Amino acid sequence: MINDVIIYTDGACRGNPGPGGWGGILIYQGKIKEIYGAEKYTTNNRMELMAAIQTLESLSTACCVRLYSDSSYVLKGITDWMPNWKKRGWKTAARTAVKNEDLWRKLDEAIIKHKIEWIWVKGHSGNEGNDRADALANLGIDSLID
Repeated sequence: MINDVIIYTDGACRGNPGPGGWGGILIYQGKIKEIYGAEKYTTNNRMELMAAIQTLESLSTACCVRLYSDSSYVLKGITDWMPNWKKRGWKTAARTAVKNEDLWRKLDEAIIKHKIEWIWVKGHSGNEGNDRADALANLGIDSLID
């Protein structure tokens, strides 16, 4: 894989649950692509997951990805929790259903062909990529109102 891509993702919700949006930035060979979307009634965690899913699904070939997110939920889920959820048939350690299982399964499929380094970044801390992904997520929410 020689396609090195940098991705920034973020999700936002106005009310939790409430109207939500997700945003993603893809940087490849100096080119920047921005994407965003929204749902009328959702949660912040679902929008964080959608941001990662949508950006990864927008890649047309296998890539080496550095994905930056301010969501501990997404990063811990993908790197720590998911392997055990899968072993237990998508159950938590307490043997309850995994919340947002539908999106975790979609993310699990979206990562298959890529080599991904998952990087946590503190939200709202002046990180340009994260701040722009947050703005895109909010544009998504705003698109529901227009």
